[in-house]
Amino acid sequence: MHTLYDSDTYSVTHMLANAVATDATPEVSLDRTEPVRIVPTLARHGFEIVDKRANKEVYLDGSWAELFQQHISAWQQNTPTQEEVEDTLEQYAELAQNPVLVH
Repeated sequence: MHTLYDSDTYSVTHMLANAVATDATPEVSLDRTEPVRIVPTLARHGFEIVDKRANKEVYLDGSWAELFQQHISAWQQNTPTQEEVEDTLEQYAELAQNPVLVH
């Protein structure tokens, strides 16, 4: 989990939900000569966007995460203003339905 953005209004965290370290991946030997690495079938990443004003969050995965990743890549090439970032986050925050709960 990596915090990518944090302001008074929004927080964006990159989640590596099913990430497994390469050296920690279990091995199985089928013919006892070569081990086969078992890779999680749903190794997905996602982004959690928290709207601090509305106290709601949205989790983007799948195609939504890919679309948001394109925004991040564009921001890395052309440094946006804070206003531009917040405008984009506001569009995604409109999808937020889940209240933020502290455990």
